[in-house]
Amino acid sequence: MNVNADNLRLLDTDYNGYLEGDAVLAFLKTYGINFSAGHWCAGGFADRFCTTYNETPLDESAVGQISRIAEAGITGVELNNEMFLTERNGHLQVDDAKIKTVQDALAHYGCVPTNMNTNIWTRAYYRMGGITNPDAGRRREALDYCLQTAELAQKLNCPSLQLWPGSDGWDYHFEVNYGEQLDWFIDGCTEIAKKAQSLGLKFGTEAKQKEPREGNMILNTTAKAALVAKTVNEAVGATVMGVVIDYGHEQMAGNQPADSLYLLKRMNVPIANFHINAAKYNSNDEDRVTGTDDIWRLTEFCYAAIDTGYEGWFGEDQFTYRMEPVKAMRLSMELFSNAMKKALKIYAVKDNLATAQRTGDAGNVIDVVKRILTCG
Repeated sequence: MNVNADNLRLLDTDYNGYLEGDAVLAFLKTYGINFSAGHWCAGGFADRFCTTYNETPLDESAVGQISRIAEAGITGVELNNEMFLTERNGHLQVDDAKIKTVQDALAHYGCVPTNMNTNIWTRAYYRMGGITNPDAGRRREALDYCLQTAELAQKLNCPSLQLWPGSDGWDYHFEVNYGEQLDWFIDGCTEIAKKAQSLGLKFGTEAKQKEPREGNMILNTTAKAALVAKTVNEAVGATVMGVVIDYGHEQMAGNQPADSLYLLKRMNVPIANFHINAAKYNSNDEDRVTGTDDIWRLTEFCYAAIDTGYEGWFGEDQFTYRMEPVKAMRLSMELFSNAMKKALKIYAVKDNLATAQRTGDAGNVIDVVKRILTCG
């Protein structure tokens, strides 16, 4: 981000009041805030109760999704390896024609790729796990799938590669040997990290408490993901692997998202990417529009991102089933920007905040931030 004394003064002039429309885009540009959306945010949406929420057919092709992201005013697009695969002779292969289609669409709509996600978890073949599958052969195939995705990320000029281990974990007590499964995961991530390093990519893994696994996913907290990343980096001999923080996943675990940012900084584990959305505290992975829950918590998270020097992307990861997706994406960017503006205003008086914090009296801290959070 680009934050300095000169542009902080603009918060009370150029960016005074509620931000919407073109002011949102200008605000993000002024402060160097990189904003993106996962292609899936553009719809369509389905869940286990309703296979589609669209009464009117929606163009769910990669081109259709990218066009809607651009229509929302968002220039960064997070991709998924499934967009580029074709099944031939029972094997998934990267389809060069699909790569060109997406590249052409990104260029046409003035968008850039921001991250490549590795999808293992939608395939029945990996229902018992991806890189922690109990079958050694399938475990190896899943790992090769991830390595293939790293090459795909480089072809698409994505700066980073992400592994969300959706199928890795357990549903019942005594189902797995926890130590063995963790070893498999670390070994797999070490190989992926070496591949990412050779290709000049950042690599990150994303923690989530549960779902689709009902007991626990292999990385149920950001702290555990950080431990894995630190262990992998020690094995590689370089800081290659980081953590992807999903705001809603932090809520699921009852964690303070801001706290995780400082933990990662202290452990020297980079943040590879952010996923932003909204969810109730200690609830499910709701993936609602960013900024529609606790504004104090979201603003504190934004403040922590500024204070810890985050330079990457803030990416929408939302499933707005009953909303028109372009409007939902635009609202998410707008509400996030207004929360970030509050965080910047607090950052402008960070010395006052630090003085209040040192008193140990929460009332003094609230006095510093209350007007910004409720009025500005």
